[in-house]
Amino acid sequence: MAVMTTRRAIERRGRQTPDDLAVESPLVLALDGAAIATLMRTPGHDLELAAGWLCVESGVTGPQDIVQLRSCREDDTDRVHLALRAGVAPPRPRAFVTSAACGVCSADVLDLAPLRRARPHSEDWTVERSVLAVLPDRLRERQRAFARTGGVHAAALATPTGELVAAFEDVGRHNAVDKVVGRALLDGLLPATDHLLVVSGRVSFEIVQKAVAASVAGIVAVSAPTSLAVDLAREHGLLLAGMVRQDGLNIYAGGEWVR
Repeated sequence: MAVMTTRRAIERRGRQTPDDLAVESPLVLALDGAAIATLMRTPGHDLELAAGWLCVESGVTGPQDIVQLRSCREDDTDRVHLALRAGVAPPRPRAFVTSAACGVCSADVLDLAPLRRARPHSEDWTVERSVLAVLPDRLRERQRAFARTGGVHAAALATPTGELVAAFEDVGRHNAVDKVVGRALLDGLLPATDHLLVVSGRVSFEIVQKAVAASVAGIVAVSAPTSLAVDLAREHGLLLAGMVRQDGLNIYAGGEWVR
């Protein structure tokens, strides 16, 4: 079982004491035997992470597009070996490490239209404001590593009635989202039309990018979005709620779908 937390000796109030920390370590993705990316992540659910990463970085749209998805330990490094179905567009090789802080540091294209594979919501789709308000608390209940360390993010896929379908933690916000999207992909739940993506941090470009690729109806966040995230959510017909608390929330896009 993957170790998500570890302990280090620290000084607190002038005394040496052990403290729980989130693990951050590299994961190498290899396509047909050739390394294409190195992701800095929290170990655990590496197959989901790789599958979710492929949803944005390649032409993968369903589990049938991935013919090999295997994790192993090679040369003292965690790896996931990938192979795609013939005809599926492969990801472009990356000659750099993708940090846990930002998933798209080298992105040179902001056009999300090629990632849209289905409508984000059905014609009569709506969600109750009260459901949006409780989603961060429901996500918080799943954040066991955060409770121990205070150093990881979380993401979840939720139904319009507030049920969490899947929830994962990681030191990287985008990694946590990739794990959620990857699990949905492998379970045949993509496109996730009418579902909501719940995130524990801010919403920036890469979160909206992944939401569009997963075809979710909206994003619910504990923190605020960036200006680009708001613009893209409006452009692609997503509900975007931020600064969500039990006693209030901000709706940055898609207010017409909130009851």
